[in-house]
Amino acid sequence: MTQQLIVIGGVAAGMSAAARARRINPNLTVFVYEQGPHISYGACGLPYLIAGDIADYRALIARTPEQMARQGVTVYLHHQVTTLDPVARTVTVRDRQAGRTFEQRYDALVIATGASPVLPPLPGLELPGVFALRSLEEGLALQRFIAAHQPRRAIILGGGYIGVEMAETFRRLGLAVQMIIRSGQVLRPVLDDDVRALVEQELTRQGVEIIADEPVAFEGRDRLERVVTRDGVYPGDIALLSIGVRPNVTLAQAAGVTLGPTGAIATDDHMRTNLPAVYAAGDCAEAFHIVSGRPAYVPLGSTANKQGRVAGTNAAGGEATFGGIVGTTVLRAFDLAVARTGLTTAQAQALGYTVQTTLIEATNLAHYFPGATPIHVKLVVDDATGRLLGGQIVGGEGVAKRIDVLATALHHRLTVADLQQLDLSYAPPFAPVWDPLLVAANVAAK
Repeated sequence: MTQQLIVIGGVAAGMSAAARARRINPNLTVFVYEQGPHISYGACGLPYLIAGDIADYRALIARTPEQMARQGVTVYLHHQVTTLDPVARTVTVRDRQAGRTFEQRYDALVIATGASPVLPPLPGLELPGVFALRSLEEGLALQRFIAAHQPRRAIILGGGYIGVEMAETFRRLGLAVQMIIRSGQVLRPVLDDDVRALVEQELTRQGVEIIADEPVAFEGRDRLERVVTRDGVYPGDIALLSIGVRPNVTLAQAAGVTLGPTGAIATDDHMRTNLPAVYAAGDCAEAFHIVSGRPAYVPLGSTANKQGRVAGTNAAGGEATFGGIVGTTVLRAFDLAVARTGLTTAQAQALGYTVQTTLIEATNLAHYFPGATPIHVKLVVDDATGRLLGGQIVGGEGVAKRIDVLATALHHRLTVADLQQLDLSYAPPFAPVWDPLLVAANVAAK
């Protein structure tokens, strides 16, 4: 009998797993069940689609069912896997358009069910004009709403990555923007206070008002008109929820898949779960954090693609391992690039480290070169060994390049002394003779 692989969920992890499995074993029958209308697209491009940087949403679509069929992968859209039987090795699938249900057997299975936005159970959440932004369908709906209703006031609830990026998008579209955040701080879990302050200054400079408050209801007649908070009422024509995401693990948990301490699916370095022949990858799964040595939940497309590739390889009978993450991210906040990797000061201290921190300001290019702008580099270092534990960088051009250097250093457990010896590139249009990373390392070494 032909060996069959079932992949539950498309997008990054699911499609990487399916495509890789077919390359490893061309005789494998691969089915992908995706409950939505698309299987593979760049969700991280949605803020820029809405802003108008990307003219056609189809540019975000990476793979179609027809393309996957040519690779030997059969994709079923609008199909939801409702139950998983690990003993019988079957899944129950509901065709959401036809309204029928059927069973399908598997020899190996990859769970790639992703994550969903955290939606607070508040009155008025269903009002037109209240959005989350996780899927292509949600992005297109938000885009259509803006075109149809020409909102003038946007309210962003929460201060996560999407919230910061969409604050820029809304301002570029001419909307007044207020960010209502319980803590009053953007990017709170991922940046130290001194670095976060630089981002908040830029948001304020660009006309974004940050409010420390907590929403309690959305109100309006035919569509959103205001957000009611604990301390006030804020008129708004459109609201975006940016409170965070949680892994979609209901199906896996009901089947007996073990969850890890983060609440996402626990896997080993082969992306195997505790169930025989069942793998998990992407935003529904944990990842091993190389610096902390513990499981972490950092749902990113880059990680999902890598995990999916590993899961697909092993599900098809090959051999691959996922080495882990260091939590590297970068985003744009108006004229700033904001990047981080490894542990923040608070995270390192919570793990028992005595830390030394260094925050320096330099220029991204030679100081005399036209276009040189300030760049801030923060290093978090283990005081006992000098080992780099994390880094945060805020500035203009060149931030992404430099955070990748720090991420590489974390992967290889480099110390501040090692950083001081790095032979980094220098030319006035690209970097000063003493790169900001070297400046930060020299200061930290003192």
